[in-house]
Amino acid sequence: MEFRHLGRSGLIISEIAYGNWLTHGSQVEQETATACIRAALDAGITTFDTADVYAETRAETVLGQGLKGERRAGLELLTKVYFPAGPGRNDRGLSRKHIMESIDGSLRRLQTDYIDLYQAHRYDHSTPLEETMDAFADVVRSGKALYIGVSEWTAEQIRAAHALARELHIPLVSNQPQYSALWRVIEAEVVPASEELGLGQVVWSPIAQGVLTGKYLPGARLPASTRARDDKGGAASVARWLRNDVLERVQQLKPLAAEAGLSLAQLAVAWVLQNSNVSAAIIGASRPEQVTENVKAAGVKLDAGLLKRMDEILTPVARFDPAITAEASPQTRP
Repeated sequence: MEFRHLGRSGLIISEIAYGNWLTHGSQVEQETATACIRAALDAGITTFDTADVYAETRAETVLGQGLKGERRAGLELLTKVYFPAGPGRNDRGLSRKHIMESIDGSLRRLQTDYIDLYQAHRYDHSTPLEETMDAFADVVRSGKALYIGVSEWTAEQIRAAHALARELHIPLVSNQPQYSALWRVIEAEVVPASEELGLGQVVWSPIAQGVLTGKYLPGARLPASTRARDDKGGAASVARWLRNDVLERVQQLKPLAAEAGLSLAQLAVAWVLQNSNVSAAIIGASRPEQVTENVKAAGVKLDAGLLKRMDEILTPVARFDPAITAEASPQTRP
C-alpha cells in the first residue's frame, strides 16, 4: 500500500480506501462484510469511508463492528452527513440540529470517540452556509471530528466554504467526488480550485460502477448477478454507461491493461491515482477477493504514452462538463 497526504493537511491516508456504499448492511451482511474489512486491513488499507445514510445507518454499524478491536490511532474513519437518516423533517440536510445529532449517531454506530474526516454529503441549498460551517466548527472544537470535508460540491461552493473555514480556523481539507476515466467533470473547475485551496480528492466509483471492469459486453445480456439489475444496488447509476458505444470502447482497453500487467479494474483505479490532486480512490467489495485484487493498483505508475492512448479511446464517450459536477443525485449517493 502507498500513502498520501489528504490535500495539504497533515493527515496521511491510504491511497486506496475501503468504502461500504451499497454493500454493508444491504447486499452484504456482517460475516461477509467483516471478511472484506479484514482483507482490506491485510492489504494495508487504513482508510475506511461510510455515511449515515448507507443502508439506513446499518452500514456504519457493520463497519464499526468489523473494525472492533483494531488500534484506533492506526485507522482513518470517514463518514458523511446530509441525506435523510430518519423520518423527521430535521433528519436531513446541513442544519445545526441535524449535524449535531448526526455526529453523535455516527460515533455510536462506529463505536469510536471521534471521526477523522466528517463530510458534508451534498451542498444544502436550504440552509445558510454560515450555519453549516459554524456547526462543523463546533464539531471539530468538541473533538468529535478532526477534519472537515465536502462531497460533490462545485468549485464555487468549495471556495465559499473554504473562506468561512479559514475565518473559523477549522481544517476543510477534502472533497469526495465521483471520478473515473469515464466521469471527468471535476477536472475543469473543481480540481484547480482544490489545488489552489489545498483540498485533496477522495474519489468514489473509480471503476464507473463496474463498467470499467469490462464485465458488461456490447450487445450482450446483463450478467444474472450484477448491480445493473438491482434497483437497490445502484442500477440507475450504471445505466448511463450501458450503451454499446461505451462498452465497445471499454473492451478496447484490454490490450493496454495487459501491457501494464493489470486487470481492467486495476487499470481504472490506477488511472485515477495518476491525478496528483487525488488523495485516495475508494473501492468497494462484496467479496474479500475483490479487495485483494483491486488493491494491486496501489503504487502503479502508468506511462504517458499509455495514458494518452486511454484518452484517445475513452474521450468520445467520457463526460467532462463541469456543470454536471453535482449531477450525482439521491439515486447515486456514495
